[in-house]
Amino acid sequence: MTKFTVNDRPVQYRLDPETPLLWALRDASNLTGTKYGCGNGDCGACMVVVDGEAIRSCLVSIAEVEGRYVTTIEALSRDRTHPVQQAFVAEQAVQCGFCTPGIIIAASVLLRKNSEPSDAEIDDAIRNLCRCGTYPRVRAAIKRAGRVMRRQETIAAAPPPGISPEDAARNVPALTPPE
Repeated sequence: MTKFTVNDRPVQYRLDPETPLLWALRDASNLTGTKYGCGNGDCGACMVVVDGEAIRSCLVSIAEVEGRYVTTIEALSRDRTHPVQQAFVAEQAVQCGFCTPGIIIAASVLLRKNSEPSDAEIDDAIRNLCRCGTYPRVRAAIKRAGRVMRRQETIAAAPPPGISPEDAARNVPALTPPE
């Protein structure tokens, strides 16, 4: 049995210890925000945080994370108030959304270490593939999130956390269920 902490909760997996972390998270824990993209570590869609470092979960077995702390996109900010999440919405850096969780995870780790990264530092930290080509907006979002983290700016673009489905339907008529 493999034991570690996922999103601040202790977990035990009765899986083959060589099972990739990605599949344990997605299939055994139903944490589907971590995406399967390529399976060989090239795309970054499966990025999670392990003990403060961004890693590609398709390349790490659950045995390798025994006793460690894993954070997925679901726990980055349960109420969508993390500066990177807010900035991605404000800068319209989300296109199809498939790569977004991995990029947001990588950006959050970068900004925790350096809230004012250069373009080169962003390029070095964010090696995720975005097939929609949102890279200029991703860079702008990361820089904006850094300004928010340094308290030089605030963002009011993302929906307020805790909005009820009824309120969301009133604000966005397309969400209203058919009668």
